[in-house]
Amino acid sequence: MPTPSSAYALGAALLATFCHNFQQYKTLADRALVQLSDAEWGQQPAPGSNRAVVIVQHMAGNLRSRLTDFLTTDGEKPVRQRDQEFEESRDVADIPALRQEWEAAWRILFNLLNELQPADLLRIVTIRGEAHTVLEAVQRQVAHYTAHAGQLVQLAKIIRGEGFQSLSIPRGQSRQFNQTMQNRK
Repeated sequence: MPTPSSAYALGAALLATFCHNFQQYKTLADRALVQLSDAEWGQQPAPGSNRAVVIVQHMAGNLRSRLTDFLTTDGEKPVRQRDQEFEESRDVADIPALRQEWEAAWRILFNLLNELQPADLLRIVTIRGEAHTVLEAVQRQVAHYTAHAGQLVQLAKIIRGEGFQSLSIPRGQSRQFNQTMQNRK
């Protein structure tokens, strides 16, 4: 059976890992979005696909709803209008404001992660009336935001085409990258 100090250490490590993972996926999404002009945020590469503006609206709305008063209220706030997040009513002039909403919503997440304590991980929270441990709820958000970050990267790749700047190891350079990493050791 784990000791209280080992359980605390494990909880602290999980919270640090969540914070790191969220930061990595936010950075990935930001690096994809910065490659798009404001007009391209509204470009739809295929019928039925979401534009970057829609994904960002949805993620900002989800972050605000799920994580505001996280420990004390349901994660689906009555004021949230989820369906409107998928409407494409913003024009190019609204993109700077949307970027501010995006940043503010992510601050809610990172502030929450800084406030959570290891003992909180087993507390119960609700999302749409369904009970989750804090650990389950946070992991649910990691998976959700990871998927959307990937969508934003794919959209930027499609829109930018050959002009897309790789966000990881460029094609054909894996061997060189691995050798560089080995040389660092």
